[in-house]
Amino acid sequence: GIFFFTVGMNIDLRELAREPIWLPACVVGLIGMKSVLLIGLARIFRVPWRAAIETGLLLGPGGEFAFVGIGLATTFGLVSAGASSFALAVTSITMCLILLLSRLARRLSLAVQQSKPLDPELAVTPMSTATDHAIVVGHGRVGQVVCDMLERHRFPFLAVDSDPRAVTEYRRQGREVYYGDATNPAFLATCGLMRAAGVFVTTHTPAAIDEIVRLVRSVRPDILIVSRARDALHARHLYAIGVTDAVPETIEASLQLSEAALVGLGLPTGPVIASIHQKRDEFRSELQDAAGQAGPHVSRGIRPKTLKGAKST
Repeated sequence: GIFFFTVGMNIDLRELAREPIWLPACVVGLIGMKSVLLIGLARIFRVPWRAAIETGLLLGPGGEFAFVGIGLATTFGLVSAGASSFALAVTSITMCLILLLSRLARRLSLAVQQSKPLDPELAVTPMSTATDHAIVVGHGRVGQVVCDMLERHRFPFLAVDSDPRAVTEYRRQGREVYYGDATNPAFLATCGLMRAAGVFVTTHTPAAIDEIVRLVRSVRPDILIVSRARDALHARHLYAIGVTDAVPETIEASLQLSEAALVGLGLPTGPVIASIHQKRDEFRSELQDAAGQAGPHVSRGIRPKTLKGAKST
């Protein structure tokens, strides 16, 4: 705060009043030139148009280092006091416009996205006749592993994702992935939620995970919901809002590391795996108890139904 206060003290408003045309022209010119340059560089590195436009406009204004550079140039007599005051004013005004530029960037990026023709792969809708299948929400790194395991055990499933590029790529590889918003009840209905055996939430955004879990549980109080969780605190929250099982990333990683370490030290594999499973159950019980959920009996009541028809290989 003190830094910007001292910068403001160096701006001579009388000098600015003498340049009523050059001041706005330089503001527009600085933002325009930087934005065009950054958008061009982003496109060279194959950044999508939407992200490139937002990046260019948000980084178009001047930054704090301009204040430092202008101050040093003035101190060493490289620029006059009037030019320094003018440059500081231009930089300050561009920074004040960041909020407006952010809104402009969103509108332009949406316009570009809407004008782009929809890939035919994204227009494919899930089969509404599927029954006793699994719905995997999110087809990132975690979701792909879940789908691979379901495929290996020949359990019917479909995956959904909101990333159009990823969906297009994986559909062309033959995987049953559909483009859509899993927080939309109508879309989940087309995925056969009312006839599904379980929903596995693998997205990484806690807010989206919470919204999906609440939606699914409100529509299907009896369905199996297994969700990815950021940590133990998030897992406890997920149990409170209705998941059957939550898998905290931090806890699961520590268990896998412990298993690898114990087996690597020469301990028998069987007892090690059994102890890891026991520790995992202890964590699960602690989280469920903390959330006030009777998780164990809910899980036992749902799993036998959802596993029917699974064909292990």
